[in-house]
Amino acid sequence: MEEKLYFNYTNDLHSNFEQWPRVSSYLKESKALRNRRGESSWIIDIGDHVDRSHPITEASMGKSNIKLLNDAGYDFVTIGNNEGITLSHQDLYHLYDEANFQVLCANLNSTDQEEPPWLNKTIKIETVNGIKIGFIGLTAPFNAFYELLGWHISTEFDALDSHIAELEQSVDIIILMSHLGISVDQEIARRYEDIDVIIGGHTHHLLRNGETINNTIITAAGKHCSFIGEVILTWDHHQKKLVKKEAYTTDITNKAKDLQTEQTIQEMQAEADKLLGKTVVHLEQPIEVNWFTNSPIMQELTNTLRNWTKADAAMLNAGLLLDRLPAGAVTYKDIHRICPHPINPVVVDLKGDELIEVIRASLTKEFMELRLKGFGFRGELLGKMMFSGLKVETAFHRDGGEYVKRVLLENGKQVNPDHTYYIATADTFTFGRLLPEIAKASTKQYFVPEFLRDLLAHTLRSNFS
Repeated sequence: MEEKLYFNYTNDLHSNFEQWPRVSSYLKESKALRNRRGESSWIIDIGDHVDRSHPITEASMGKSNIKLLNDAGYDFVTIGNNEGITLSHQDLYHLYDEANFQVLCANLNSTDQEEPPWLNKTIKIETVNGIKIGFIGLTAPFNAFYELLGWHISTEFDALDSHIAELEQSVDIIILMSHLGISVDQEIARRYEDIDVIIGGHTHHLLRNGETINNTIITAAGKHCSFIGEVILTWDHHQKKLVKKEAYTTDITNKAKDLQTEQTIQEMQAEADKLLGKTVVHLEQPIEVNWFTNSPIMQELTNTLRNWTKADAAMLNAGLLLDRLPAGAVTYKDIHRICPHPINPVVVDLKGDELIEVIRASLTKEFMELRLKGFGFRGELLGKMMFSGLKVETAFHRDGGEYVKRVLLENGKQVNPDHTYYIATADTFTFGRLLPEIAKASTKQYFVPEFLRDLLAHTLRSNFS
């Protein structure tokens, strides 16, 4: 006799609540169908459901996301970096207090030795027909942030070495819930033949029909839940083994929305508006924002960053502020609206010649007009770089392109190419290759849990009230 096991999953919603009523509708219908047919099915999320760029998540510190997962009937969830490193230690510790599902993350540990009660390394279940399934969850090891917040992430391979052998002896099927990214998932499949399924996320990759490496099928459903994934496993009770593994993703962007979920989100939005409605400052004059020229608000925010971090100098891109602030009362909601990014301050050490190269790169047309998606940035384009503690003298080529003539310190002296300077900026630039000299800096000091919008609130109170 053969039996099919069904697993629906989502990954990397990033609080895209406009799409969530479609997700809820699809999952409820799928679950009801499986129940009518007497089939075994589960619903799984692979992390980054939370994103503080949305005011509902910001106001509730992710608790609203957990209610939505509860209402949609989820069974198993692992954490992504947005759950893990954009919340304070206490907010993450209590994030899943009201969860009706089980949370797995085998490589997350609290550095104070007090683990949250919701945290499971692995979970084992048994179907009504006796098939034993083991789940293990893993998240990406951003320890430069985690350890400042009182957590430690062990490497994925250390965690797997600690648990896979025992799971292999005690269950029939092993499923890895991986918020690690496609390349890591592929390497795990090459190394661990006992893992049957890897359901992935983090790098927002879409595998429409899965990918098979050795004995493992890998799958992932892109980002923002435009797609929902499904894994179907066929178990042969006579042979006592899996005889078929399938993985699919379904485009639900035209799916009808669940009306109850829409109503819940509307109520959550009203509550968020109330919680974020406290006045931070009263403006006599509007504050204008321009992505390509110097503006007083960006200059003062860059000054605040330098003073806050006690750095030698600071630099921030003007595209961080998305809109103007009108005269009158400015609330936390307004500040979140114009600076929604989950971005922390960081100080990096740069040699003088590296600093000059960073400044040159940041003032190019290509950099300023780059439409960045990811690395915490939730804006439209990067915009012009602003500086504090530095005087950047520029001129223009005949074609209109700006170039750097020389860079002076606040005291008027030229930057020494061989001297090390401590430069404060947005943590966005420590990832990828936007500004390689910053990304490869040997020393990076991140400031958590403050976001740049916290510094913006301080700037408004200090300089614009």
